[in-house]
Amino acid sequence: MDPTGWLEFDVDRIAIALEINVEDVQTYFTDGRRVSFLIERRAVEAMPGSELAPSEGSGYDLIDSEGGYWEVRSLTKGGIYFCPSKMVGSGRSFEEDGFLEKLDNIEGYFVTDVTQFPEMPYWTISSNVVENWWHEGLLGNSSKISNQKFFNLIEDV
Repeated sequence: MDPTGWLEFDVDRIAIALEINVEDVQTYFTDGRRVSFLIERRAVEAMPGSELAPSEGSGYDLIDSEGGYWEVRSLTKGGIYFCPSKMVGSGRSFEEDGFLEKLDNIEGYFVTDVTQFPEMPYWTISSNVVENWWHEGLLGNSSKISNQKFFNLIEDV
């Protein structure tokens, strides 16, 4: 599957606007944890008629024009995970039932390859595709996969 589209940024303009150097812009925008909030806002532009979730505590990031829920994820040097954010990080654990419930409640994922900043490809991937990957044993035991695995899987979609 080719990318659904591209998010493009002007590094020099960002550096000037934020009054930081270009290297710091590059570091910030390739860190999925830091740039995710900005990517969510650009995803709204990329999905006409969509809007941000009403709060950061919602179980999704975007609502599409038909009322469907979407998760925004960043593909980073460390890979990507598809389980709910509350299952990732120190002291948190993966729960298969919660992951599958998440898949039942969303339309899919808006995945951006932040490693390619400032011209980042993105894919919109149906939750059904991710669920199939899970049941076929193609995702890691906590739904996390490497970059290379992502590209191998998305190629066949």
